[in-house]
Amino acid sequence: MAKNIPQLRQWLVKRGQSTITVEAGASPAPAAVTVPSAATNRILGRWLVGCSGLVVGAVVLGGVTRLTESGLSMVDWHLVREMKPPQTQAEWEAEFSKYQQFPEFKIMNHDMTLSEFKFIFFMEWGHRMWGRLVGLAYVLPTIYFWRKGYFNRSMKGKVLGLCGFVFFQGLLGWYMVKSGLEEKPESYDIPRVSQYRLSAHLGSALLLYCASLWTGLTLLRPAHKVQCFLRFAKGTGGLVFLTALSGAFVAGLDAGLVYNSFPKMGERWVPDDLLAFSPALKNFFENPTTVQFDHRILAISSLTAITGLYLFSRRMVLPRRARMAINLLTTMAYAQVALGISTLLLYVPTPLAATHQSGSVALLSLAIWVLAELRKMPK
Repeated sequence: MAKNIPQLRQWLVKRGQSTITVEAGASPAPAAVTVPSAATNRILGRWLVGCSGLVVGAVVLGGVTRLTESGLSMVDWHLVREMKPPQTQAEWEAEFSKYQQFPEFKIMNHDMTLSEFKFIFFMEWGHRMWGRLVGLAYVLPTIYFWRKGYFNRSMKGKVLGLCGFVFFQGLLGWYMVKSGLEEKPESYDIPRVSQYRLSAHLGSALLLYCASLWTGLTLLRPAHKVQCFLRFAKGTGGLVFLTALSGAFVAGLDAGLVYNSFPKMGERWVPDDLLAFSPALKNFFENPTTVQFDHRILAISSLTAITGLYLFSRRMVLPRRARMAINLLTTMAYAQVALGISTLLLYVPTPLAATHQSGSVALLSLAIWVLAELRKMPK
């Protein structure tokens, strides 16, 4: 019996080791669940910056759609069904027949041919499909990253907000288009969408873009502390955003086609019809002269603020990336003003106008980059 004791002890040790191994293999492995880290933050940052790039594409394509007067060619809105454009001659004729029932055809395009209709249809169809691509780029990765555990509590709220904003943007786009499809028997003006809804649609797109780019940059770039003029930079960024938003009113009212001179408006610095509407507040949103005047003032103010930011930065010790961002912002600001003046003097040619609209997003992007580099300064 005494001889068997060592063997029994050895068997128990082996049995215990085997039991531990089995239990370790059978137990759920919480370590396998991914948690937010520097690596996952880089992935999320690149994803959100990429999404912001797609939003820029939607803004640019929307601007070109408006400049080519294509936005009212699709008179219905269906989330899935309209993803397939007309294929046969009969389908195209049926779509064209629906378009002919609305004011834009009756007042402006009553002599339009089917081939001309196809062009404006595909412009609007492309814009809507791009919008759906933007939605998928936000929603599908959000589901994947959520399941992988890449989001902390704060990021979960942010991405849900961004995805919700994408859906809101799509609904707002259709709400805008509907305003241009309404019959207005008492009016003989050219059918166009409401400048209020157009501005809201552009403004929400810019907010989505800013939020995505800012969140992405903060994930990609660790915060650093620097003594700087962050408050001034924030004010300048807000002014750039407001200037871009005022451009939507210019586009909505075709205000770029009045007073095609610079720096004066006609023969005056302040035109006579600046406050022609009553009440006075109405001029700032519905009077093309006032809307163009406001856009000029805001653009000049933005250029002045950015120039001041640049001159101020020359007297400060800043990180290399922050200085580079400010230099690019200043260069883009002067280029954007030159584009705006050229667009005005040449009576708004479509290629130049589209470049100017794209420049506003580029300028806003650089302003956000500046803020990202200067964030979290010490109290």
